[in-house]
Amino acid sequence: MDFLIRFLPKEQQELLKLGQRIFGKLETPEQRRTLVQYGETMLADGRVTVGEWAKFGSKLGILRGSSQQPPTKKKTGRHAHQR
Repeated sequence: MDFLIRFLPKEQQELLKLGQRIFGKLETPEQRRTLVQYGETMLADGRVTVGEWAKFGSKLGILRGSSQQPPTKKKTGRHAHQR
């Protein structure tokens, strides 16, 4: 497969490699099938909403619900001592 990818434009090469990495992180054929089916549906009209991206990310296991606390920023400089 890598041999054929070399003949594509650089941008398409990078997209295919990203897709391969994402696909490789999924653990079961069922997860892969579900993700591909949703991706096809998501991209059918050529537009992707924020909600669709979020759902796609949750299917990948990289986005979780809002029950987790957002990361906090560390205070630095003169504001670090003010509380």
